[in-house]
Order: sequence, then C-alpha cells, then structure tokens
Amino acid sequence: MDRPQINEKLEEVILDVMPELDKVDLSASITNTYGVNSVSLIRIILAVENKFDVSFTDYELALSSYDTFGDLAATVAEKLA
Repeated sequence: MDRPQINEKLEEVILDVMPELDKVDLSASITNTYGVNSVSLIRIILAVENKFDVSFTDYELALSSYDTFGDLAATVAEKLA
C-alpha cells in the first residue's frame, strides 16, 4: 500500500472516529487544530489497528508521539513496509 492510499484510509478512519470533523488536514496540529487528547488518540489508533491490521506498542500510544495526523500516517507506513 502506498502513502497516498494510507493517507486516504487514515482520513476515513479519523472521520469515522471524529464525525464532528468535516475534513482532515494531515499536516495540521492534532491538538491545536482538532482538539485531540490522549483518549481520542487511543480511539483513533484502535480504529487504525483494525483498518490496517497493524499493532501499536504502548510507547506508540502517547499523544506526544504525534504532532500531526501525517506523523500517524508515517508510523502506519513503517508498520506496513
């Protein structure tokens, strides 16, 4: 799966978990722009694990690991490589 496909599927997952969003900018700050907190990030990561059939370590669940959803997409791409 290439990066544009990962980005597209990730956007779908984010919009499923956070239906209040109209669209997702993968380069925007997840905390400042979207108000993501540690609980909502874990909800997103659980959905990502199901959608992409990957697993995240406890360390990778930390909000401080991701400034943008693009960072999350990069982690997914590494896991799928």
